Amino acid sequence: MFSGLLGTLVEQLRKLPGIGTKTAQRLAMHIVSGDKQYALDLASVLKEAAENYRKCTVCNMLTEYDVCSYCADTTRDESQLCIVQSTQDVYLLENMHEYRGYYFVLEHLLSPLDGMGLEEIHFGALQQLVASRTIDELILALNPSTEGESTMNFLADQLAASVGSITRLSTGIPFGGDIEYTSSMTLVNAFKRRYHV
Repeated sequence: MFSGLLGTLVEQLRKLPGIGTKTAQRLAMHIVSGDKQYALDLASVLKEAAENYRKCTVCNMLTEYDVCSYCADTTRDESQLCIVQSTQDVYLLENMHEYRGYYFVLEHLLSPLDGMGLEEIHFGALQQLVASRTIDELILALNPSTEGESTMNFLADQLAASVGSITRLSTGIPFGGDIEYTSSMTLVNAFKRRYHV
């Protein structure tokens, strides 16, 4: 439908997660038909962000600096380390205002069929970080998918001797959920992680 620069813009927008063809077309039309200064400002911010964001040299989180603000914060609890998959996960956990330890971002989950091995999850850097600190609790805050479960099992097995304890986020039936409509995997997890009332 769209050709030329507009078609190219649509194709680039379609590469964003959660953006289909129709949404990409609407966004492209909005960008080129609206306020030209807005479009130029958007392009400038995109360019600046792409050029200035890098991985934290300690935890692997995306940041504008060599060391992210969390790793640079000496008031955080060094005895806790939370393992997450992405920088976005860090922001989600920080919004809870419940956790004051440090983080490590894997970027990927183990999936040999997809070419995601130890190098892709930065396991060597994680090992070095764990060895350099006295960690009382290693928290595995990964998605409870097949890849997430295998990654958590691997990390727990490899790092158990180097930390005080290893915990994971609770999984199971959400509040307001109905057992009848719960997947068998969710039900199994809920049953395994049952607790006293």
